[in-house]
Parts: sequence; structure tokens; C-alpha cells
Amino acid sequence: MIKLSEISTIPPEGLKKDDVKKEFEDLRERIADLQTVMAAEGKYSLLVVFQGMDSSGKDGVSRKVFKECSPVTLSVRAFKKPSDEEFAHDFLWRVHKYVPQKGHIQLFNRSHYEDILIQRVHNWIDEDLVDARIKAINAFEDLLWKDNKTVILKFFLYLSKDEQERELKQRISEPEKNYKHRDGDWEERRHWDRYMFCYEEAINRCNVHPWTIVPADDEWYRNYVVAKKIVETLEALDMKMPLLDKSKIDIGIPIDDL
Repeated sequence: MIKLSEISTIPPEGLKKDDVKKEFEDLRERIADLQTVMAAEGKYSLLVVFQGMDSSGKDGVSRKVFKECSPVTLSVRAFKKPSDEEFAHDFLWRVHKYVPQKGHIQLFNRSHYEDILIQRVHNWIDEDLVDARIKAINAFEDLLWKDNKTVILKFFLYLSKDEQERELKQRISEPEKNYKHRDGDWEERRHWDRYMFCYEEAINRCNVHPWTIVPADDEWYRNYVVAKKIVETLEALDMKMPLLDKSKIDIGIPIDDL
């Protein structure tokens, strides 16, 4: 069982920042290469879920890790407060239509997990509904893999409370970051302990596809951990570029002339 209180939010001792950043550059180029193979083969898709407290870096890690990728088969969806239409449906309705088709990569900035996080933290749903939604999430993610070969990678960007305070203050003090400020982020911070409990529950109970806990106090290490996990996962699929059957090609000239 994962206990967040036993996990560090900072990089391990002994790591050389410059070496890690250099390896990260290689990793994100490799992600772009693997994206090309995934799109060409058309057998798998990838869903990447980013969850974390406000200012944990969900936007930043999306930009940095997938910087070299083609936008043709890469999409990002940010899930905010549901609309009236979305509230009128089951909680997965607004999510399911954004899962990736084969050959594509989809990023979720927040996700279906908000419905067992913020709603649970504020007691907008009771525990019976929490249990039902957890079962539905496990079944949903199981379906995506079994029915459509959608690989799901879930990252919890684990930021310390002290680092979050520093980041939120920068949004007020630094003009170039003012646009990020939301009064509500400070209100949600008051519920930190309850959020950590609900995140820990989600991580341990929604584990059909396991979570990766990402130490997020240092951006350079956060980005590296995410990129490394993505590369390891995609390489394990052993995807191949499709080859032409030249015996079936008929273009009016001898194939040997090409």
C-alpha cells in the first residue's frame, strides 16, 4: 500500500542535475520517435493522466515532456468544473469522448479522478457514491485497455505543502505569473490534509493501471521521471513500423527500379 507521507517530494541525493537534464532531452526525442511508430502502426493508443494539487506543474510537464511531438496525433484536454450539460450525465460521460483513438496520444490535465477528489474533499458526494465511482473508474480503465489497447499512464505530481505556498506566492509577486493566480487555489489549500487522504485512497484503490508518484518540488526531476516512465512503457510494447508488401504494389513501373 502506498503511503504518501513516506515518499519524498524532492530528487534523490547524489543526482547531478545537468546529467539528468541532458538525459531528459534524449528521452523526449525518443518519445517523439515512439509517437511516430505508434501512429504508423495504429495498434495502440496512449492516455496520460496528470493529477496534482494546484501549482504542481500539470501544464508545465505537458509542455516540456511532449515538446518534440507532432500535434497531429497528440491532444490535450483540461477538465475544469463540469458544465450544466455534463452535470446532467454520469460522471464519466464527459471523459469517455476524449479518450484517444488508436495511434494517438491523449493528455488529461486533471481527469475523471476529480470526481472522487474535490467532490469528496468538500463532501458533495457521500461515501457510497465514492465507492461506486471507484468501481466504475476501475471498470472504465480496464475497458480502455482490453477493448481498444489504450495504454494508461497515471502520474500524481507530488508537491510539498511548503513548495506549493512558494509557487502560489510567486503568482502574486511576479508580474509574468499573475495570470495564473486564482483566489480559489488558496481556499483549496486549506483542505490540504483531506486532499492527501483522498489522493492516497484514489492511488491505492484505483490501481487496475498503477500510478506513478512523481516528486514535483523540482521541475527538472519531475519532467525526467515522467519522460522516463513514458519511454519505458512505450518501448515495452515492441511497436514496429509497418512495411509494404511489395508483391502487391502496382504503380506501372518495376519495383526494382525504386
